[in-house]
Amino acid sequence: MIQKFSFEKLDLEGSFLIKPFVAYDERGYFIKDYSKEIFEENGIYHDLKEVFYTNSYKGVIRAIHFQRINEQPKLVRCISGKIYDVIVDLRKDSPTFGEWRGFYLSEDNKNELYVPKNFGHGYLVIEPSIVSYKCAEKFYGEYDDGIIWNDPDIGIDWPLDLVDKKIILSEKDKNLQCFKEFRDGK
Repeated sequence: MIQKFSFEKLDLEGSFLIKPFVAYDERGYFIKDYSKEIFEENGIYHDLKEVFYTNSYKGVIRAIHFQRINEQPKLVRCISGKIYDVIVDLRKDSPTFGEWRGFYLSEDNKNELYVPKNFGHGYLVIEPSIVSYKCAEKFYGEYDDGIIWNDPDIGIDWPLDLVDKKIILSEKDKNLQCFKEFRDGK
């Protein structure tokens, strides 16, 4: 069985939910989750610069991260396990500024999320997971920034019941700014 690429434009301009090419047979499956040519045919110009992987325990929340300068468009896929992935529109001139959307990404559904530049991105780990980030800009630690995961103005509805409400946060993520500070230019 073959599943071809499909691209679903999301209502936050520039973001997409993508089903990659997957070929299944008696051995398992073969997956192609990025093709410059196919992506460009679908209006996504993603010039791959770096690839990162995270390995996270159940209950980890990686807060809403972004890069202030040299923004990083990302193609995110959960290679193993399951996560609840969240994007937030941080474009101050956008009609959807401050709005968020959430998606389950897993090894089973093989979906991937295209996160355009000027968006925040984070996720809750529902099962121990490995997540791939294919970035169209290099990571610059000096420009790394974020918004606290439970900011009331954004109001993300994290499915914490799926992790028995036991969350794991890094010290860095516990001390991020709130959305109001970001909006007002802190």
